[in-house]
Amino acid sequence: MTKVKVASIGFGHLGQWHAQKAHQLDGCELIAIVEPYEPNQKKAQEEYPETKIVSDIKEVMNEIDAAVIATPTSYHYEIAKSLLENGKHVFCEKPVTVTVEEAKELKELASKAGVKLQVGHSERCHQVWERLEEFGEIVKNNNVATIVRNSPFKGRAADVGVVEDLMIHDLDLALMLFGKPKSIRAYGMKVLTDKFDHVKALLNYGHSVVTIENSRNDVKTERSVQLNSANGILRVDLLNNKVSYSKDIKSDSEQEIHEFDYEKRDHLYIEQEKFYNSITNNTEEFVTIDDGIAAMELIAAVNTSLNENKEVNLV
Repeated sequence: MTKVKVASIGFGHLGQWHAQKAHQLDGCELIAIVEPYEPNQKKAQEEYPETKIVSDIKEVMNEIDAAVIATPTSYHYEIAKSLLENGKHVFCEKPVTVTVEEAKELKELASKAGVKLQVGHSERCHQVWERLEEFGEIVKNNNVATIVRNSPFKGRAADVGVVEDLMIHDLDLALMLFGKPKSIRAYGMKVLTDKFDHVKALLNYGHSVVTIENSRNDVKTERSVQLNSANGILRVDLLNNKVSYSKDIKSDSEQEIHEFDYEKRDHLYIEQEKFYNSITNNTEEFVTIDDGIAAMELIAAVNTSLNENKEVNLV
């Protein structure tokens, strides 16, 4: 099997994990780790002594087929643009760029070069989404959904707000589960940084509403999705991989609640594996640039609502 020759760009918090997956996967060969920060370079060299450690992707551009971008978001556009202009396949962590316009430009470059451009929306890898048919009536007739993602402050991703850092995961999940909303109204607070650290967004679907609550300055870590409808309740604990549901909520007696656990998956491994498979087999990306742009358009709407204190219509 021909292996995809890849460079892993960025060796910070998330980049270290992406480099590890590229090193482990059979479908690719880790040619280089790109990291300009000297302490991180040293750490990368200690962990991967057989791998080239360079400061700039240009140093290995002619040696690779593809690259994984796991740098701070503000660097995504320039790095991805350079790779695409050189005909390289790109896996880019979310959000793919700072602005929708930049993301659309990358889409055009990828199309022109005939290469893959996959976005890292890893929450799609939870296998519970593959079992939604088991809860069809709850999901199809959902009236109220609540998505929560909170964590204590970790001092990372300070170049963006909580919307770009955390909420983008949940906006993508909302798009995947329910489609595009009709409007968005958001509320937020700035606490530790000059950007929003706590945000609550209300996604109006006309017949239903989705509430997304995110904080990166909380007392605990929580990640969950709950769907409420006249046909039952479904709660997915994404942190502990547990599902709870009830389909007899109209009964006067005590509800019968069912629970089951599902196996943890290595999401970064899976999405990278799908990326290399799409290159080798020339199939569509697991998460396309259009998916990434759709999530970014919702980010833009949330930020407009926050900054202008108003509801933003999307249709």
